[in-house]
Amino acid sequence: MLLDANKRVVIGPEWRAEQAVLKPITVDERLVGYLGYVPRLQMVASLERVFQAQQTRTYAAIALGLFAAVLLNAALIAHWLSRRLRALGAGTTAIAQGNYEVRLPAQGHDELAQLADDFNRMAVSLQAARQARQQWIADIAHELRTPLATLRAEIEALQDGIRKPDAANLDSLAQEVTRLTRLVDDLRLLSLSDLGALDYRFAPLDLGRFVADYLHEATARPGQRLALSTDLPEGLSVRADGDRLDQVLANLLQNTLRYTHDPAALEVRLVRDGDEARLSWEDSAPGVPPEALPRLTERLYRVDESRASASGGSGLGLAIAQAIVEGHGGRMAASASTLGGLRWDVWLPLHTEAAHA
Repeated sequence: MLLDANKRVVIGPEWRAEQAVLKPITVDERLVGYLGYVPRLQMVASLERVFQAQQTRTYAAIALGLFAAVLLNAALIAHWLSRRLRALGAGTTAIAQGNYEVRLPAQGHDELAQLADDFNRMAVSLQAARQARQQWIADIAHELRTPLATLRAEIEALQDGIRKPDAANLDSLAQEVTRLTRLVDDLRLLSLSDLGALDYRFAPLDLGRFVADYLHEATARPGQRLALSTDLPEGLSVRADGDRLDQVLANLLQNTLRYTHDPAALEVRLVRDGDEARLSWEDSAPGVPPEALPRLTERLYRVDESRASASGGSGLGLAIAQAIVEGHGGRMAASASTLGGLRWDVWLPLHTEAAHA
């Protein structure tokens, strides 16, 4: 670079003047300027500093951009999550306030979508439970109202002198009281079963002999119209409460006697089915529509007029039977009978020694 006598750059980059090595230029022993140059090592060092400065600025810009992108993504994700979580919170609040009709949109396949699906299933179950409870209360009120209304009408007739308090009228009152008492007892039994408070006194029991003895005693009464056929081999031992199984058999037999048409027929068979004993109970016509079979053990459920409450049933017997069988670790299922009526299959776990025999 060329500088004048005052070291001002005439030719060359001014920003390198401070790094330059200056050589004086004289004319007739008079200083007229300077010739400047930058040594190679200083030039390289200067280039490195420039490159480092550029890299620093570049990295700073990249870091700032990444930081801004992270903040933007975090804000978007937080907004997306908070929106879905707010919907879940609103749904939970609605459920807590008793609104079981609320549903959450389940979009995607992530964990929040799965949680929304689980929430919707829970809401459906709670709604069904509430509807069942409301229907249950309404049905109980209806069942209690019928005998109470009859009792009230007969008592008012006695009070007004329309009917006389003779033996026949008192027997009619006693029948209504008995029906009401039986209904209350059945409701109490089902309530204890729901609470898990139903007492069982389990003991090894030969199921074939037990059922045979029960049927012999129950069908030996005078005026019995039932044609009974049995195949009840002995040796299948179950761990059971005899008194509770009596209730199961009584409800099944009562159901058969109440609804079968004359001439009534009943076939009872007992076989071993793996580690279980299966008791098959088949009666004669009338049958039950296929769509009604799964609902027979519902409380207070009746199929139609052929099995209506006019026949004296409360609609709780089969529900009680199922509760007792399940309390024994077994199960029961309904199907169509080969005799034209209804078939019940009851499975009970074999006693430990019998199961491994």
